[in-house]
Amino acid sequence: MSQNKHTYFPSIENVKAAAETIKTVSTVTPLSESLRYSKKYNANVLLKREDLQQVRSYKIRGAYNKISSLTPQQALNGVVCASAGNHAQGVALSCKLLKIKGTIFMPAPTPNQKVEQVEMFGEDFIEIKLIGDTFDDSYHAAMLECDELGKTFIHPFNDKKVIEGQATIALEILEQATHPIDYVFIAVGGGGLAAGLSTVFKTLSPQTKIIGVEPEGAPSMSVSLKNNKNTTIEKIEKFIDGAAVKRVGDLTFAICKENLTDMITVPEGKVCETILELYNKDAIVVEPAGALSISALDFYAEQIKGKNVVCVVSGSNNDITRTPEIKERALLYANLKHYFIINFPQRAGALKEFVVDILGEDDDITYFQYAKKTNRENGAAVVGVQLKSAADLEPLISKMKQRNFYGDYLNDKPNLFQFLV
Repeated sequence: MSQNKHTYFPSIENVKAAAETIKTVSTVTPLSESLRYSKKYNANVLLKREDLQQVRSYKIRGAYNKISSLTPQQALNGVVCASAGNHAQGVALSCKLLKIKGTIFMPAPTPNQKVEQVEMFGEDFIEIKLIGDTFDDSYHAAMLECDELGKTFIHPFNDKKVIEGQATIALEILEQATHPIDYVFIAVGGGGLAAGLSTVFKTLSPQTKIIGVEPEGAPSMSVSLKNNKNTTIEKIEKFIDGAAVKRVGDLTFAICKENLTDMITVPEGKVCETILELYNKDAIVVEPAGALSISALDFYAEQIKGKNVVCVVSGSNNDITRTPEIKERALLYANLKHYFIINFPQRAGALKEFVVDILGEDDDITYFQYAKKTNRENGAAVVGVQLKSAADLEPLISKMKQRNFYGDYLNDKPNLFQFLV
């Protein structure tokens, strides 16, 4: 195993010690074959179901391992974390189980459902502070409290004990697998899971290829690997919130640089397709970050044929109120949902002509915004159309143009699209 001697790598001994530490609180989650994905990719596809943890994500592993390692004085002083998601729940449950007081900083716009989950897991052992508009605001407030009150900050990924806790997933996979594993696909946010898991595999199963998967709109690890240094991204797309970070950990970057076989970014719309597919076809509920690993399989379809493949399903804390947006993004990605500016002639029957003569029989209007202005020949409307097949788009545009209804196509104009739709 050729590794940089200056880089910290979690030892197998420490990972085994972490597994012993967390065994009473972390479930040994199933490694189950997906018949549907195995058939689709002509491979043996196994899902490591971390969505079935008590806190519905793998984050309990790292949080509990870290908080368990505190000195008596540190435990007495209490802990602090900043998170609006799975890490907060892992810390909250760990605080309750270890009877350590914790303060959890969350951005003010955090949905109530997430706040209530954290309260439920932490009960009287945690205090939630809703501060600032963004994660960065909460993080700075949390660090200030640590400095002022001598509390210990529980980092979501850039911490040795957290990395060792997440690495226990790899030990379980290797114990559960009945055949040598060719590929493991893992979501990458800050890199804690990727760093821990990849080190265990590099030591115990070096032939296994480890593929890190990031959201296309938050490619902080990909950019850092390309630049050969840990790089902060100023602007990220936060939709896949469990894996959207502006900067990965310095510890995790150094490990992933040595260990990952490949790093891929996946479009958010593709992830939304996977979420809906898992729910509708397998009755599995996943959050966007939890679908990342499976979403990458399409891009490796040729390489994984006939191979043993593991996808880590990292979490299932999905907010049901996001379903319409998830569906919308999936349809846009599949080229089945299209938005236009349509120029309607200011005469009776124009709308009927559009519906009867221009739309195909399987096309469905899903959005319509129009204000009649009597002093103009044409009135512009923003119209959303859902198609049955992506191939129906060109004929539809062609008919619009022939009859002078076509104004503009909005899907490829993100600024105008967000403003109008």
